Parts: sequence; structure tokens; C-alpha cells
Amino acid sequence: MGLSRTIAFSELVIDRRRINGDLIGARNVTMLTLIGNPRGNYDQECRSPTNRAILAQTVSRDVGPFSVTGLKPAVETLERILAQVKREERAVYDVLGHVGMMCCRYVRGSRSAISNHSWGTAIDLTLEGRLDSRGDNRTQEGLLKLRPIFNEHGFFWGAAFTTEDSMHFEASDQLIRRWADDGLLNGTPSGTVGLIDFGDRGSAVEDLQKKLNLLLGLDLDVDGIFGPATRAAVMEFQRSNGLVVDGIVGPKTRERLEA
Repeated sequence: MGLSRTIAFSELVIDRRRINGDLIGARNVTMLTLIGNPRGNYDQECRSPTNRAILAQTVSRDVGPFSVTGLKPAVETLERILAQVKREERAVYDVLGHVGMMCCRYVRGSRSAISNHSWGTAIDLTLEGRLDSRGDNRTQEGLLKLRPIFNEHGFFWGAAFTTEDSMHFEASDQLIRRWADDGLLNGTPSGTVGLIDFGDRGSAVEDLQKKLNLLLGLDLDVDGIFGPATRAAVMEFQRSNGLVVDGIVGPKTRERLEA
């Protein structure tokens, strides 16, 4: 057990929550707007997409150490990433595997946030046949070596999620929008930048939950997932501040929250 040996983030001079720099995980509103809804219903089971437009953009390809099925621009980017890994981190490349790329389901533990695996833009990696444990605030050594290469190509590392998920890499929100700008997706860029909406997750949602708890005296779970309870809290904040009650944190709601 070498590259699959795990290290606690507390032992590293790294703030895992900021390890991706400016990159953020792709938000549900971005994915639904620019790519579409992969299927009509979700649960915790892994299912195939049924949306014909997304199926038309789905490819299966050998990307070097293994084969994957996913959204075409994501698979093409992954192929370039792994070619660089082969050049720069050959020892990691030689023991690299995965346990899935396209898998339509909710985020683990959620009944509102759609996993980005649903669009085939995320991948869970193994090293030496071992899968890194989710939520233990540890990471396999080889994943630390992969992170800068994935980041360079616009992929976000799941170690920064509220519930640490070091096995997970996904196309960032910025990369999805770049693909849209380049005409590689179904949709066209819209005015959703900066909105926080139902199904989103990450540090921005966590900060929102903390602020709502403080301002409204609530006891929301600070889990970084924008689910029904968080939406209800946003609506209450909007109602009590004379704002449009839509449950979406747009510019006016954000301004009032920060006031």
C-alpha cells in the first residue's frame, strides 16, 4: 500500500476547503440550464439518463488507464488530463482506476441536490484498487498528486466539499460555462451566475446557512446543501424583508443578507 495510503488533512499545510483556488463545483442550476435534465426522477440508486439530447452527447471511450462513459467534452478533457498524468506522475497513472463516471442519482445523503455524475462530468477514482473513504477528512497520497493536474484543466476536487470526498473530481462550474461559450453544450450561457438556488451545494451554501441561522434564529443543518429547509429559510428571510419570495438567493436577497 503506497499511493493509496491515506493522510489526514490536519497533518498537511493545506486548507482543504480552499484547495481548488477560484474553481467551484458545478451548480445544479448551471447544469440544468446549459445541458438539461438527465432524467425525470432521482433517488440514491445509480440509473441511466433518459434525456435524448444528453444521450446524444454521451460517449464511451478508452482514456488511457481505463474506459469511461460520460458527456463528450468531459471525456475529452479527462483524456487530456490522464495523458498529462502519464507524463508527469507515471507511478500514479499505473495504479489508477475508477468506479464510475455517468450515474444519475442524488448527492449522497441528499434528496434535492443532483449529483454531477448524472451528467457524466464527474469521476470517482481508485488507487491500487482502493477507494478513498468519504467524509473521514483523509486523502490518499496519490490523489494529492493528481489534484494540481485536474485543477489545471478546470476540474474541481471533491476534498473541498463540506463532506470531504477526495475520490471525486468533477468539471467545475467555470469549465461547464466555458464549454457552453465554445458551443459544446445544448444550452447557451444565461444570467444564473451568482445565484444560489435549490439543489446547489458547496461553501457558498454553507455560508448562507450560517447567516440564515444567525439572522433568523434558526437551527438549519450547516451541510452545504440547498435543500427544502434552506429554501424555506430563504423564503422566510425574503418575506420578512419585503423581497420577492422565490426561495432563490439573487442579487437583491444577497445584498440584504450582507447588509
